[in-house]
Amino acid sequence: MSDVSRLAGVSKMTVSRVLADPTLVAEPTRNRVMTAIEQLGYVPDRTASSLSSRRTNFITAILPTLTNANFADTAQGLAGALRAADYQLLIGYTLYSLAEEERIVRAMLARRPDAIVIASAVHTKATNEMLLRAGIPIVEIWDASEHPIDHAVGFSNYEVGRLAARHLISLGHRRIGAIGSAVTADATDFRGESRLLGFAATLREADLSDDFIVRQNAAPSSYDHGAEALSTLLQRAPDVQAVFAVSDISAVGALMECHRRKIVIPDDLSILGFGDFDIARQCVPALSTIRVDAAMIGRKTGELLLAILEPDGTVPQPTESRLDVGFELVTRETTSAPKT
Repeated sequence: MSDVSRLAGVSKMTVSRVLADPTLVAEPTRNRVMTAIEQLGYVPDRTASSLSSRRTNFITAILPTLTNANFADTAQGLAGALRAADYQLLIGYTLYSLAEEERIVRAMLARRPDAIVIASAVHTKATNEMLLRAGIPIVEIWDASEHPIDHAVGFSNYEVGRLAARHLISLGHRRIGAIGSAVTADATDFRGESRLLGFAATLREADLSDDFIVRQNAAPSSYDHGAEALSTLLQRAPDVQAVFAVSDISAVGALMECHRRKIVIPDDLSILGFGDFDIARQCVPALSTIRVDAAMIGRKTGELLLAILEPDGTVPQPTESRLDVGFELVTRETTSAPKT
């Protein structure tokens, strides 16, 4: 700061004011200071100011994985919404492990983020207690929990499963299966499991068997997972007419396995995915799926946080703890009525 003040020909106090609130300094002086900062490559140390203001301008985002395009879109939407207010993201990923989530939450809280966004509504007891005591906004995303810790932005994964089952039943299918990951001590996709539970409940309500739901391998979903789970399903029920995959990634893996087996889609087997990934539109045949606007989840979460953290009166304060962004069925080429 001394170097900047000498180069700009002003006091260190003036430099400090420019950094803290540029509107307090006359424009010509402010421009000289900013030019000096640029020439010297000076990066202010915000540690002291964050201690006094109790703000760090960092938002923690905890995601299951960074390789899932939908979670990447959510992170991008969140970052875009926060950028105008100069907030930055600190991202951690859990690989669907509750123990890893707990470790990340503990580490992130030690860095004093201004808020935490977490893609989960299921936590360990210790994580719940840390989040409840954090004293900062907490937003659970990608689910619309009835009882969020603080706020929730997402949708009902259970209802996604119900919609998937209703669609396949409406086409006339009666032997209907589903594929998802296994529930394990090390890693569990609780959102995917909720989709399977909703799917199974709807089958039973229609007096159809839910015996053809395959839970195989640990999360996250992959093309290999989809191929292997479909193979297991076909061994169990060779005459299965339709299958719901809890992720488009698994659905595409199942589709590729069908190609290898000379199973014609959708004439011999209907396949329905979830997520509307880019590959769902590009694979052949194009994948029927259930779409969620992943980027919008991020944007709405960012807008919610700004309304809480920057209450300037221009953005309405949230009146509800839950924001349901909804979902929609997208029918393409992999689902049709069974051929008789």
